[in-house]
Amino acid sequence: MGATYIKLGQFIASAPTLFPPEYVQEFQSCFDRTPPVPFEKIQSILREELGRPVDSVYDYVDPTPLASASIAQVHAARLKGSQEDVVIKVLKPGIEDILVADLNFVYVVARILEFLNPELSRTSLVGIVKDIRESMLEEVDFYKEAENIEAFRRYLEAMALTGQATAPKVYRYCSTRRVLTMQRLYGVPLTDLDSISSLVSNPEASLITALNVWFGSLLACESFHADVHAGNLWLLRDGRIGFLDFGIVGRISPKTWAAMEVFLGSIAIEDYDSMAAALIEMGATKQDINARAFAQDLGKVFSTIKELDTEIVVATRSGQSTTATAVSANIVLDERQMNALFLDVVQVSESYGLKFPREFALLLKQLLYFDRYTRLLAPNLNMLQDERIRIASNRRSKYRDGSE
Repeated sequence: MGATYIKLGQFIASAPTLFPPEYVQEFQSCFDRTPPVPFEKIQSILREELGRPVDSVYDYVDPTPLASASIAQVHAARLKGSQEDVVIKVLKPGIEDILVADLNFVYVVARILEFLNPELSRTSLVGIVKDIRESMLEEVDFYKEAENIEAFRRYLEAMALTGQATAPKVYRYCSTRRVLTMQRLYGVPLTDLDSISSLVSNPEASLITALNVWFGSLLACESFHADVHAGNLWLLRDGRIGFLDFGIVGRISPKTWAAMEVFLGSIAIEDYDSMAAALIEMGATKQDINARAFAQDLGKVFSTIKELDTEIVVATRSGQSTTATAVSANIVLDERQMNALFLDVVQVSESYGLKFPREFALLLKQLLYFDRYTRLLAPNLNMLQDERIRIASNRRSKYRDGSE
């Protein structure tokens, strides 16, 4: 049915706080690679967007894409003059117009359905569709992504972290709303244990760096990276951590973060009473909740985490392969298992009348990604209790200093 419905499927698959389990599970297939656009069309878009011949900007553009997703395609290139290696992210032809038209249609239909059936208003159908619309339209505006990248780079500079981590430099003079030219970073995903061990002597230290940089960004940066799967979080050849692809970011409210801190602490010490209290604080409900029963149900859900992690680590290590195909297979497995855990937590919570903000799902998903990296790179590390990992609460917050 086209890119809009691929994106809708991806949104549903990654939003277990909003949709029924059978939908979340079924739409996992929308994460598969999509067919590339012919290079001739990519060249035409580049000429149109840049307003000048492509060879006057780039000395070379690889006609074979590095990646092809539902809305954009990425090509390796080399800049004219400086000879710097870059990647060009190009919006696929007609995607934005299609998304706007389709999403407006879906929004109108949702409003009509709520009008015809007032019972649907209790499910916040229009609100969900509006959230989807805003999120998806941000992804097709590369000016927004450029701003997200530059905000993260400013955060790294302000916190003196540029020697430990980086994000691609954006080349504004050859970037537009539909074309994003960025510095090309070279490295390996955090799931590639063999390659990581050849680059650094202490993979655990690299993981701690990644955790500290990301946790710090939750409150010290304008937004946080909300898609840190292995394809977007690399160990670079120079030993730094590379954060890639800022198309999906999150912004956290003070209330949600305060509850999230309690939630994280309760996971670390398996205090399910505190976890229940934090989730009750975070979720909107008008009914009285049996906190003790809720805590017991949460304990049953989280008792399965260690079993899932072990399966993933064994599969990664026993494969003895660091090919892109092997890494991709492990990432897909990881995605499915994390969503299964999401669904369990959400189903238990909803049975008590709780509805969580989308930022909670974004945060929890990233923590689960980091938990997987911890099981692989530093099996003895306790991510939430180790004193070397600085959870964001000990950093100055733009919210707590009264500026927002």
